[in-house]
Amino acid sequence: MSYEAKNPVQATQRSLDIIEALRELDGARLTKIAEALDLPDSTVHSHLSTLMERGYVVKEDGIYRISLQFLDLGEYARSIRKVYSVAKPEIDELAEETGEVVSLLIEEAGRGVILYTENGPGAVPLDITPGKCVQLHASALGKAILAYLPDDRVETIIERHGLPAYTDQTVTDRETLLTQLAETRERSIAFDREERVIGSSSVAAPIRSNDGRVIGSVGLSGPTSHLSEERIDSNLLETLHDVTNIVELKLTYS
Repeated sequence: MSYEAKNPVQATQRSLDIIEALRELDGARLTKIAEALDLPDSTVHSHLSTLMERGYVVKEDGIYRISLQFLDLGEYARSIRKVYSVAKPEIDELAEETGEVVSLLIEEAGRGVILYTENGPGAVPLDITPGKCVQLHASALGKAILAYLPDDRVETIIERHGLPAYTDQTVTDRETLLTQLAETRERSIAFDREERVIGSSSVAAPIRSNDGRVIGSVGLSGPTSHLSEERIDSNLLETLHDVTNIVELKLTYS
């Protein structure tokens, strides 16, 4: 779950706040960053200078930006997840076959993290990009994972992160969510009908280890008109299950 430091270092927190602000602002001048964080210019400048010295921030024409050094760290963090290298070729093939956006999600600290995404031919681009964090209750990918976590872990995630609404369709009631998770376990398939983004729906299946632990999930996402109940037929569900089964076998025997 999310970890709370007993003795958090304020300087570290501020540096990370600045990095996150640079991400949100898409780069900015010193004064704008300081205003966004309600900190003195001098404090922000000291942190930025240190981050520049270490290569994590660059400055061009007075604009501070996150450096590509984070790309190296992100690629490393992803590469050590065995499920990424195993699932990637299967996801690529599924995207090509279905023409939709296909993604791999894992759970980390009670939230979902997109590990990989491939757009099929003609797929409508979505905000599902590697590294993006999502609340588990608001997507098929997330519910496919939540359904196979221990009950006490699910309760802790709900307590920690809540069940915030993203659209009118988001499940924000604990009992309703638990009912959906039970249904997901019965069919090994999770659905999302515009619960995170209006106009976008998804279907996902879990990836599990040979001892039943959930490792991640693979799902298709696209416009609701593409992934209507009529289109999500038994053949599509079987294809999705085939992909997760192959990934599970490869993880077991590789």
